[in-house]
Amino acid sequence: MNTFSIAIHGGAGTLVKGMMTPEKEIAYKQALQKALDRGYALLEEGGTAVDAVEKAVKALEDSHLFNAGKGAVFTANETHEMDASIMDGKTLEAGAVSLITGIKNPISLARDVMEKSEHVFLAGEGAMQFAKATGYELEKSDYFYDELRHQQWLAIKDTDNFQLDHSVKKGSKFGTVGAVACDKNGNIAAATSTGGMTNKKWGRVGDSPMIGAGNYANNKTCAVSCTGSGEFFIRGVVAYDVSCLMEYKGLSLEEASNEVINKRILEIGGDGGLIVVDAQGNISMPFNTEGMYRGLKTSRGLDRILIYKE
Repeated sequence: MNTFSIAIHGGAGTLVKGMMTPEKEIAYKQALQKALDRGYALLEEGGTAVDAVEKAVKALEDSHLFNAGKGAVFTANETHEMDASIMDGKTLEAGAVSLITGIKNPISLARDVMEKSEHVFLAGEGAMQFAKATGYELEKSDYFYDELRHQQWLAIKDTDNFQLDHSVKKGSKFGTVGAVACDKNGNIAAATSTGGMTNKKWGRVGDSPMIGAGNYANNKTCAVSCTGSGEFFIRGVVAYDVSCLMEYKGLSLEEASNEVINKRILEIGGDGGLIVVDAQGNISMPFNTEGMYRGLKTSRGLDRILIYKE
């Protein structure tokens, strides 16, 4: 039987050791472990990689601690605009949504785009019409209200500043969740979901819903979910770049992911991290920031939750 495994992330960025209270660190680790265990349990039962990454990301979307779903940050208009994508490495089918509001689990809507429409990417009002047509009920805005997120927004509202999550300094970035998995049949998948940037304007879209930029899966190479400075991850086509280095240059999972995160993305001024798995169940989780909320669990007995550099 193939080694099966799953990895998750809850964002990378300015996670300075000593700035987080012990209570908050415990809360983050418990939320990450819960998501990891849910995805892994599905794999253990023989579920598909696609099922596992959706399940894990839903658990992260349901937590107010992460900038996705329930914990999504506020836009300049004091609303929430969420993005998500999912990809099946076996078939190369994918689904993505962007600029959606009121959807409790954007990752599930992205999967429905993949499986129930003829399209890959739906955005804004059209994505909302599709959600209603497929039976989604909209949550009221107070479901997504979080006091910390609101304070983050109040600090920079009415300015041209914007920031991603997990930050103490203006202009610092991040706050996305994701999962990658390899199932018992050696099929892999990736899922990514985000609430975007605090105080973002003009319908800004980051890398998370873009296939090849923030999310990608191909059984021949790897499944990737990214988190970081979205504009740079789009320009670097980061998720697909990892896959290409494996496919065309013959690099290993670890070599390819480190080349992209610790060299290529830095050369154009971007920062962040990613999680990646291959069809043998190997996992790599490089990042070039102070920290990245992350975890992995494998049928070889590995089970770890990490925040800072080891």
